[in-house]
Amino acid sequence: MSGTRIKTRKRNIAAPLDPASFADAVVQIYLDNAGDLELVAKSIEASDLDFSRYGDTFFEVAFTGGRTQPGTTKPDEGERHPYSIIECEPKRELILPSVIYIQKILRRRPFLIKNLENVMRRFLQSLELFEENERKKLAIFTALAFSQKLSGLPPETVFQPMLKDNLVSKGLVLSFLTDFFKEYLIDNTLDDLIAILKRGKVEENLLDFFPINKRSAEAFSEHFTKEGLVALVEYNEKKVSEVKLREMKSTLTTQIAEAADIAEVIESAKQQVKDAKLLDTEVVRMLWDVIMDAVQWSGKNQQQNANSALRQVKTWAGLLNAFCTSGKLQLELMYQVQTQCYEDTKLMKLFPELVRSLYDKDVLDEDTIHHWFRRGSNTKGRQTFVKALEPFVKWLEEAEEED
Repeated sequence: MSGTRIKTRKRNIAAPLDPASFADAVVQIYLDNAGDLELVAKSIEASDLDFSRYGDTFFEVAFTGGRTQPGTTKPDEGERHPYSIIECEPKRELILPSVIYIQKILRRRPFLIKNLENVMRRFLQSLELFEENERKKLAIFTALAFSQKLSGLPPETVFQPMLKDNLVSKGLVLSFLTDFFKEYLIDNTLDDLIAILKRGKVEENLLDFFPINKRSAEAFSEHFTKEGLVALVEYNEKKVSEVKLREMKSTLTTQIAEAADIAEVIESAKQQVKDAKLLDTEVVRMLWDVIMDAVQWSGKNQQQNANSALRQVKTWAGLLNAFCTSGKLQLELMYQVQTQCYEDTKLMKLFPELVRSLYDKDVLDEDTIHHWFRRGSNTKGRQTFVKALEPFVKWLEEAEEED
């Protein structure tokens, strides 16, 4: 062993953590500059404070005026300043400078983005510890942050942490979101808001933010209509309708595949339409799609494909007849038939035969067909389909003259 050098691993000795001193130093910068955020930003830029270690503490000072107790929003010991987001009035013009200020800090120190996310998540998970007007300030800040495209605040950081049963049941989350929506929509469109909700993975389940005893489409409409967010109500009603329509389509697809009794299918479909308050025009379009989706296509054999499609129409014409109860709805069906024949090459040449079959089964009447032929068809393949249907229309006219 003589002469052998024993290697020892060096240890990294960490300096003792002292977030209290850091917080006091940041507070002093605010005080020295009388809350002028332009000057505060410059002083912070010129300082040698260890932001990489105390990033969370920095944002605690910016939001609440000082350091908070670990895991809470309660003030901890130490110096405080009166220029924080929580201390100002709940007005956008007073909170916007703080958003711009934080954006500047993040551009110069992008490593702080994660710290902002940490602090926002903690605050939003602890909404019950804030006063009502303080929660409103947080909502306004969040809305302005998204409007300004503030770095480090992804939608999932905002929406997901609030889905805690105790917060939702007390109505705190709904109140926060309402303030957020109203503020955000001042500068942005509903489409912008929906995009944020989608990124936050909550667009499909907005009712989850309502207390359990208020989770209904009616409660949603009543609440946001009262708050002046009619566009959001209309959007949600459309989304609910789309979901119900998909559910109805799925049920019908199964029933048709199983060759269920047509009378039972009609009764079930009518009940679903009534319960979900679906639009008649949407139902008619969906019924045609379901019937055509069930056709057993046989490769490139056009005659077999034609026979299969016509057989399917004849089999389920009664279902269409039950819902095409007016000229308007019959015309809607013709539009859908035309569109599908235009988009599906297998059906392109089958259009007149499909119309004839629907006429023979009393789904379409002469007046509807004449209206479509003269001025009612849509632009998709109009000339082609009008020309293809011309012999049948002439036949109808001749038969009418004979009668």
